[in-house]
Amino acid sequence: MAGRRFRKPCVILNPKAASGRALRRWPLLRPLFEESLGATEALFTEAPGHAIDLSRDALRGGADLIVACGGDGTLSEVVNGYLSAGPDSAAAAALGLCPFGTGGDFRRSAGIPRRPREAIGAMASRQTRLVDACRLRLRGHSGSTVERFCINTASFGMGGEVATAAKRSFLSSVSGKGAFLWATGLSFLRYRAKQVQLKVGERPEQAVRIMQVALGNGTYQGGGMAICPKARLDSGRMEITVVEEVGLLTFLMSLRLLYAGTVYTHPKCHHFRARRVAATSQTKVAIEVDGEAIGTLPLEAEVLPGAVKMAGLDIAATDRPNVSHSGGP
Repeated sequence: MAGRRFRKPCVILNPKAASGRALRRWPLLRPLFEESLGATEALFTEAPGHAIDLSRDALRGGADLIVACGGDGTLSEVVNGYLSAGPDSAAAAALGLCPFGTGGDFRRSAGIPRRPREAIGAMASRQTRLVDACRLRLRGHSGSTVERFCINTASFGMGGEVATAAKRSFLSSVSGKGAFLWATGLSFLRYRAKQVQLKVGERPEQAVRIMQVALGNGTYQGGGMAICPKARLDSGRMEITVVEEVGLLTFLMSLRLLYAGTVYTHPKCHHFRARRVAATSQTKVAIEVDGEAIGTLPLEAEVLPGAVKMAGLDIAATDRPNVSHSGGP
């Protein structure tokens, strides 16, 4: 087809996404990719982390569009391969998302259509645009320092434990929102607030007893919770949501605020906006990045403005939470 904007598209598919539905649908999806985008190379992940290597290799092999076919975890790995290939990635290729998976949080933040057919069409028809990413340095599970890129949200505190519990939940194959809600409730019953030293941007470091701190490049986390309702993917800054220690009853009564996008109205919730964040703690504090439990504090995070070129987005048309109150300093 004349006028196709991509010369060498490549799809990286997670066979386990949506309990295997992405793989089962691939014979139907491939003709849609090739009709809209042209001859498309297909690569299948074989283990956690494999999409990082596949996307890096695809970029070095000349791909000018790399599509993550899966959920937020698959997209996150593709982004990590893309950005670890070097600083010129955005000039060489664009990324796309064909959504399958548990949470769908980046899809919501980015205005990507829910249906794969429509998402593929959006990649072919919508103009590419630059969005931010965040670079995080933290302590990995092995104890050594690791670097990880985040495209949607990261959090530390209860969020890291929720991410682990959600993946293990019997609901994960049925309902992403249900799995994360169940995991949130279970984790809350076990969780104890953590004392952390938090430095946001140029503000002085402060000691805070937290349930969770979320770093939002995107808005949503945990299958539709608007944890950073004022975040935008192209703002050049992170939206930082700090949730202080709360009791069980307060927590249960406040869940509706997360889904309504009004979490900043709660007196125990504060938000900031900055390019850099650092946090330390004397106790073990878990970190999740784009829904995956990655490691623990200490953490250093910074925004990389316009680091990722993406196809199929419509940020202006997203159903943004209606936030009318800052709820914090």
